Amino acid sequence: MNTKISKELGSHRLEQAREELNDAKILFKVKSYKSANNRAYYSIFHAIKAVLALEPIDFKRHKDIIAYFNKNYIHSEIFPKSIGRKISEASRIREDSDYDDEFVVREEDTLSQIKTAEELIELVEEYMKRKI
Repeated sequence: MNTKISKELGSHRLEQAREELNDAKILFKVKSYKSANNRAYYSIFHAIKAVLALEPIDFKRHKDIIAYFNKNYIHSEIFPKSIGRKISEASRIREDSDYDDEFVVREEDTLSQIKTAEELIELVEEYMKRKI
């Protein structure tokens, strides 16, 4: 993949992350917390994929994408370690929200998901400005 296509793909994925964050905020306002958790997580996921598009590299499984991001961007401190912990927590909450019938969704957990997505999008925007 050439550099121009990688940058365009990264920008597309970041826009997708912003849209999903907006969806999460709308769902949060109407107290649809499970759905808001899902959209906030996918906002985080697509922000990570925006970064990986610049390499370019991709994986099929979510856990592989997150593991690669943690290894190459969090552990090397390109992104702060604190966001790595928040991404892990977001992944756990999304899986529980989507797959655990007995999971009780709490408003504060959903708000935390949304805040993590906002923070990561800002960090990715700054990163991409430096790289593009």
